[in-house]
Amino acid sequence: MRFHRTIVSFAVLLALSAPVSAQQNRDRDERDRGRQAEQGTSDGIFGLIPADSTTEHVFKTPSGDLPYTATAGTLDLFGQDGNRTAKIFYTAYTAKDRPSSPSGGGRPLTFAFNGGPGAASAYLHLGLVGPRILEFGPSGDDGTTPKLTDNPESWLAFTDLVLIDPVGTGWSRAANDDAAKGFYGVRQDAESLAKAIALYVQKNNRLDAPKYLLGESYGGFRAAKVAVSLKNTQGILTSGIIMLSPLVEGKFLANSDDPLSAALQLPSLAAAALEQRNEFTPERLAEAERFAMGDYLTSLAGPYPAGAAADALYARVSELTGISKDVVARTRGFVGDVYAKQMGGPGKAVSPYDAAYAVPDAYPEDSYSRNDDPILEGYTRAYGAAFAAYARNELKFSTEMTYNLLNGEVNRRWEWNGGRGGDSRALSSASTDIRDLLSVIPSFKLMIAHGYSDALTPYGASRYVLDHLPPELAAGRAELRTYRGGHMFYTKPESRKGFEADVRAFYGAKATD
Repeated sequence: MRFHRTIVSFAVLLALSAPVSAQQNRDRDERDRGRQAEQGTSDGIFGLIPADSTTEHVFKTPSGDLPYTATAGTLDLFGQDGNRTAKIFYTAYTAKDRPSSPSGGGRPLTFAFNGGPGAASAYLHLGLVGPRILEFGPSGDDGTTPKLTDNPESWLAFTDLVLIDPVGTGWSRAANDDAAKGFYGVRQDAESLAKAIALYVQKNNRLDAPKYLLGESYGGFRAAKVAVSLKNTQGILTSGIIMLSPLVEGKFLANSDDPLSAALQLPSLAAAALEQRNEFTPERLAEAERFAMGDYLTSLAGPYPAGAAADALYARVSELTGISKDVVARTRGFVGDVYAKQMGGPGKAVSPYDAAYAVPDAYPEDSYSRNDDPILEGYTRAYGAAFAAYARNELKFSTEMTYNLLNGEVNRRWEWNGGRGGDSRALSSASTDIRDLLSVIPSFKLMIAHGYSDALTPYGASRYVLDHLPPELAAGRAELRTYRGGHMFYTKPESRKGFEADVRAFYGAKATD
């Protein structure tokens, strides 16, 4: 009754005051419009980003139900002048009971990001670690009708998760174009993500949790840089890093005329050819590895081969890769620039992301490959729209801003080692960061994971880096794991399952956790 009387009294008051306050109401409306315009100007793009959303869910595990909280939200970064420079979007999954980690302290906390530069975290989110996973139809490569299902291999079973979209990707945005310059570079990016991680840790009181980083592709390189920045600028020490299909040394990335780079890539091409012929075995691949770092490397690094030696070399490379002997001879054995056009067979093109995956060549009349990448530009693009729908429907994070899965502008503007472009990229290295982390953090561990047939960031390059670490640093603390598939080998269910088991062991988690 009191509520009813209040409404009536308020209505009467409005009726009595209306004749004498019409001008006041018009003045007030004008002031409100002015404030809204001013607010819109000051918020800019940030005005399209909603408040954080928290929802409750249950993850089904073999050992029982695991209730968890999901938070989709943003972290604010500020400049020295106190003005907000960026909002970084993240999705966090935290188990409600938070059992302690095997090594002590709170439940492990893993921060994950993709690469590019310019890629959002939806790949790892809906492809590997999250509680929901995107399936691409019976053939595994149909992005037209993707299906979101529960992920039985979600890492949430043994670690809390925070998936981060770096500035310029997903729903993370800089205040304006000038501010964006402060994020698009190796050093700037690492510092901004270290700040975001520190803010999350402080805000959620997770200082006691063992903290891990997971990064895919450039994200693996990024993870090493972020770990160093966390240590040096935020006072946070990382327990471990998982690098998935990483760039570790820029000088090995598609450096097709360098003998060592070619030798490190060749086993991945051989793995792809074996997959295409349904003849893949670890033993057959081991033969290719021995040849690559033996006769192949010495022949490429030595004088131009001739006679019987040249004939034997080119025949062996042709046998391993499926590229015709004439083409191999024409390139002197350096096949890094021709495999995409030659390995799939007549009228086919293969993807650097998985050289075993061939599609009809859109430009068969051209001597060089012009095809859009059938994996990066094909079915995996569905991760973007799928994540936007998932965030809106299940995480209750609803925004009118589109989700930017791959931002080419970020990639083009990226500062590598103080400059832009391929030459600067080639000078970029994470090996020294890995050495420093292993040296000064006694409990720090590193896992590098690759798909065998990834020709873009071949597993041979990471093996080379690990093999050249001082044994005192690496023994028992740095490992390489390989799986069937390419750059995104986790799209293959069996490889994803095997990877999850290996990562669980890396964390020291029990199979029943």
